[in-house]
Amino acid sequence: MCINNCVSDPSKRKLFKYSAGIAALATVGSLPSISYAASLTKDERDKMTPDDVINSLIKGNKRFTTDSVLNHDYRAQKQTSQHGQFPSAVILSCIDSRAPAEIILDAGIGDLFNSRVAGNVSNNDILGSMEFACAAAGAKVVFVMGHTKCGAVKGAIANVQLGNLTGLLDKIKPAIDKTKYKGVRSADNYEFIDAVAETNVKLTINDIRKNSSTLRALENEGKIKIVGAMYDISNGKVTLV
Repeated sequence: MCINNCVSDPSKRKLFKYSAGIAALATVGSLPSISYAASLTKDERDKMTPDDVINSLIKGNKRFTTDSVLNHDYRAQKQTSQHGQFPSAVILSCIDSRAPAEIILDAGIGDLFNSRVAGNVSNNDILGSMEFACAAAGAKVVFVMGHTKCGAVKGAIANVQLGNLTGLLDKIKPAIDKTKYKGVRSADNYEFIDAVAETNVKLTINDIRKNSSTLRALENEGKIKIVGAMYDISNGKVTLV
């Protein structure tokens, strides 16, 4: 994604505009503001490498944390994407209301596929969705994003039993034993919860590679990358793990 003063970045569309419709850079006070006038095109997406896509996600998050987000023209993005979509990545994130991927990565309509489930775990339906995103639609990155103070991870540690949630939390529990932590290993210790959440991201990536021969083959061929990240809900920062 292009940073405010870097409109030549090939990873993003080159068409910008004022809210009045003139293609240009606007300035509000001392902070430049850019408005997307179009969604990501196939040509722009296809020119990106997986590393370009990862960098664009991290740059988008940097804009988010520095209050310099792009001035998205969602109406224009909706109109330009109505006949086709060319997202650069598929995100697997948690349903937590404090961690909306498109917002914290400063993405627009048509930029990202997004799968959300408590605890950002994988299952057959999510794997199928990811296979569609990458093998059929051309996304270059599978981005598994956990977050701090995750309620699902806390529930797994506390051994919560509640209907269908019980089976979902069972998918997180292997991360508890695999987490190396010398402090208090309890559901009341958010430092431990965060450590387990990071382990859970790594195990989810392992599960994706293990259970999807399609995604594994694409990654082995260098066509995609499968990476993990943690989102800190306190400071808004996304960090690769």
